[in-house]
Amino acid sequence: MQTSLTPHLVYTQTCLTPPPGKGRELADMMERRKVDILCVQETRWKGSKARSIGAGFKLFYYGVDSKRNGVGVVLKEEFVRNVLEVKRVSDRVMSLKLEIEGVMLNVVSGYASQVGCELEEKERFWSELDEVMESIPTGERVVIGADFNGHVGEENTGDEEVMGKFGVKERNLEGQMVVDFAKRMDMAVVNTYF
Repeated sequence: MQTSLTPHLVYTQTCLTPPPGKGRELADMMERRKVDILCVQETRWKGSKARSIGAGFKLFYYGVDSKRNGVGVVLKEEFVRNVLEVKRVSDRVMSLKLEIEGVMLNVVSGYASQVGCELEEKERFWSELDEVMESIPTGERVVIGADFNGHVGEENTGDEEVMGKFGVKERNLEGQMVVDFAKRMDMAVVNTYF
């Protein structure tokens, strides 16, 4: 039974670098599109805070440098009281745990290192993401909204259990890391199914 407390979830890859005062534009977009929970990456906001961005939305974010990286999760105000835990792991990984109608929901926002970055930096991101996932008790729900900076490719032979046939381009190293992660965590790369 769907009630007013059931959020409209969006798995997203959003790079966001708004000038000061532009949080309201993001809130307006969420309101227009009926999005209740949104993961944002590349925010470039420095600090570890939660603040209202207007129109009944609140942003939880973490960043250490105003020139690069940064992740966040935006919630419709009615879900803020359902937040049980905020884990700000790094400027590339954070998560929120909410209890909605008796269901534990973990929303993870991630921003993988770009193509061209050192392998050590890429491995650190995946290690942090693995750590967050392993800390979530079995039976709790998880939604990851991330910019994985990789292409999983169009070919899914041998990977049908984690991806559909609608990926784009050829698979690169970063895309293989996404597929390997999905297999390890028994998840799916959902934007390849349509």
